[in-house]
Amino acid sequence: TAWAFATHGVQAPQLFGAIARASEQNIGSFTAQGLANTAWAFAVVGTTDRCELVKAISARAAEMGLPALSNEQRRQLHQFFLSVELEACLPTELPIGLRDA
Repeated sequence: TAWAFATHGVQAPQLFGAIARASEQNIGSFTAQGLANTAWAFAVVGTTDRCELVKAISARAAEMGLPALSNEQRRQLHQFFLSVELEACLPTELPIGLRDA
């Protein structure tokens, strides 16, 4: 998983690019833990220039809603969103499910 590679400090842009593409395509099947771990991994390795992944993670988190996320998962997602150029990738307003933090 992306989390395992990031935890061990693996810097492999092609690998993370492939993981990002696969994540974008399968984001609907991600659990709260899987979503948070994947987002955190991309924040840690600095591979956050993939707007489609940012949009997919944002949409899935909004779909799940805050009650479905633990405090740790919220922190991981927050770290991810802080690490990207939000203006370039996300709508100017957060989805309703993520506004009530």
